[in-house]
Amino acid sequence: MIDDTDRGATAEAVLDIEGMTCASCVARVEKKLRRVDGVDAAVNLATETARVRYPAALDTTALVDAVRAAGYDARVRPRTASEPPQPVEVTVPGGELDAVTGGDVAPGADARPAQSEHAHMHETADAPGTTPLRVRLRVSLVLAVPVIAVGMIPALQFPGWQWMSLALATPIVLWGGWPFHRATLRNARHGAATMDTLITLGTFAAYLWSVWALLFGSAGRIGIRHEVMLFGPVHDATSVVYFEVAAAVTVFLLLGRVIEQRSTRRAGAALRSLLDLGAREAELADGSRIDISRLAVGDEFVVRPGATVATDGEVVDGRASIDESMLTGESLPVDVGPGSTVTGGTIASGGRLVVRATGVGEQTRLARIARLVEDAQLGKSRVQRLADRISGVFVPAVIVLAVLTLVAWLVAGQPIAAGFTAAVAVLIIACPCALGLATPIAILVGTGRAAQLGILVTGPAALESAERIDTIVLDKTGTLTAGRMSVTRVTPARAQDAEAALQRVASVERGSEHPIARAIVAAAGDGEVARDLEALPGRGVTGIVDGVRVFAGRPALAAELGAALSPELAAAVEAGEQRGTVVVAGWADAAGQPEVRVVIEIADTVRPQSAAAVARLREMGLEPVLLTGDNPHVARAVAAELGILSVRAGVLPEGKVAEIAALRAEGRTVAMVGDGVNDAAALASADLGIAMGGGTDAALHASDVALMRDDPRGIVTAVALSRRTMRVIRGNLFWAFAYNVAALPLAALGLLNPMLAGAAMAFSSVFVVLNSLRLRRAG
Repeated sequence: MIDDTDRGATAEAVLDIEGMTCASCVARVEKKLRRVDGVDAAVNLATETARVRYPAALDTTALVDAVRAAGYDARVRPRTASEPPQPVEVTVPGGELDAVTGGDVAPGADARPAQSEHAHMHETADAPGTTPLRVRLRVSLVLAVPVIAVGMIPALQFPGWQWMSLALATPIVLWGGWPFHRATLRNARHGAATMDTLITLGTFAAYLWSVWALLFGSAGRIGIRHEVMLFGPVHDATSVVYFEVAAAVTVFLLLGRVIEQRSTRRAGAALRSLLDLGAREAELADGSRIDISRLAVGDEFVVRPGATVATDGEVVDGRASIDESMLTGESLPVDVGPGSTVTGGTIASGGRLVVRATGVGEQTRLARIARLVEDAQLGKSRVQRLADRISGVFVPAVIVLAVLTLVAWLVAGQPIAAGFTAAVAVLIIACPCALGLATPIAILVGTGRAAQLGILVTGPAALESAERIDTIVLDKTGTLTAGRMSVTRVTPARAQDAEAALQRVASVERGSEHPIARAIVAAAGDGEVARDLEALPGRGVTGIVDGVRVFAGRPALAAELGAALSPELAAAVEAGEQRGTVVVAGWADAAGQPEVRVVIEIADTVRPQSAAAVARLREMGLEPVLLTGDNPHVARAVAAELGILSVRAGVLPEGKVAEIAALRAEGRTVAMVGDGVNDAAALASADLGIAMGGGTDAALHASDVALMRDDPRGIVTAVALSRRTMRVIRGNLFWAFAYNVAALPLAALGLLNPMLAGAAMAFSSVFVVLNSLRLRRAG
């Protein structure tokens, strides 16, 4: 997140950036922008944007020029109004004040900049007007199959096969591999070497040598075949072509990039899902309907039962229940009336409200959550690929070895052609054929197996994080609990039958859609519906059953009606409120005096599998932490039942992000498990986000791992499988480089025979495939 130090008059802009492909791109753009005096920037790879704070006197063209100097294209996103953005103070419970950029919107203008703010989120990582990676992969694969076949199997080498290989390999290397070559050029301008550099060096060394051998050597003779011998020097180096190497590496690495691209698209989808929760229209108090973008602060709008609250506001008239679970995680609706505040995107039930708008556009709470998600993703976008880190050392080493090989051959008095041949052979054998397979094949097999087990893993960054986590933060509602209310205990008065009392209460609750009413009706089963029903908003309901007026609702309703409450039932009410929600119900005695006859406890029950899941997570060395927006009494009760020692309750979405940050500041590597909109920002800010299958789209998209079933034991399986997949990837990378390194001395000494090179590459590729296939038995 951009630092909020006071630097005088500042402005903020959002840049849409084209051409970023990896973590090194993000770092390079940020570095260039921050070199501009007074500028601070945060770049998001997922949305291909940069949020920049700069001195108000600075021309924004300087920002665009800085990005272009880094090798990328950029444009400043136009504002929705001429006014500069104003900071909005957001109080983080238990944390600090965090400045979040507020609305750019003047009354009557587009009041939903949150939507335009993220409108740039691409469906793919390709810049507009360029060919998608998946198209390059498909075309290159079709062309590469015959090239690899004839190049690796001498029996298939028909007369003129090498010229066919040239024709098919040329578009693969130049067009299919262009994204890698473009990145290599950008890296070279800044003295950086990544996996892209290794790909370009290897593929072009193999391709250009092969072209030279065809045109100026003996490789172009019709009827020539590769030598069959495995060891010993190549008697005629110009008879060798390596088109299959260049084609295979390009295809394998394109496959890896396509997999990573899916992860990038999913990250952007988290923001779209949040924005989709908002209403599209608002009904004004005069009965007219307007687009939400025209709603301004101070306007009064109507919220009918079952409708979505259009924007943040204050209730002017009416009473209703508001489902705020997406924000607080608390499973029970909140009763609101005149003077109460409501949040845009929440759902109303049980009454009609008139609300005065107090926040629109980016001033709304939902927009701030979207901003939290985007800011949280900034850190994740900086995760550098393991292969890039290795390549940063391996590439310079190979180049130095190639130069030393050429020098050594010349010093030894050998012909320059022989020295050049050996140097090129070093570059060719270093070409990452098996390395190209090492990560994508393991990910394909591992994620395929995970999908069979009901787990979706986004990509390498998620796997790498899963291997390192030591703390797992668990949401309560919908994660460890079922996320729906149910009757847990019925305490009748001494002379009252529990079953009969529950049936009477269910009769007056059958006309309500309130979650508490549905829980009571579900526990009682089928039965009659009370007559003369009367809803008492925020308190309860009354109705006539068997000729008797029955009341049911909060304990305050019984006091309001003057209903007598026995000491035994009073104790039941006090104990029940520590565990969940309490409904008291009763009817008049023989003298006509109202009396409480039954106390019904209702709670969001713990899933049967939760205890086993928490115990297994402990065995894996993870410390569980319960983090919830629910009240502390309920949270502590659930934690005690599951054996969780650390509990943080009553935490709102902003606070959840702060709690995750606090844990990470202690040096912990944190995984977050949740299912609601209120968890989305925390899922994105954690080192590893895991979403439950029954959760919201925003939570699923903001996560790194998504469970397709509402079984918390899937958390254990996801972490274990991710760790095992990462171990396989590391093993694959080690052996892929080991084969290359072992063959480098042979290449430097001029002993690299084509069949030996082909055999080594084929064997290393087969090895990483077989090693990855072991993951099919995991879980």
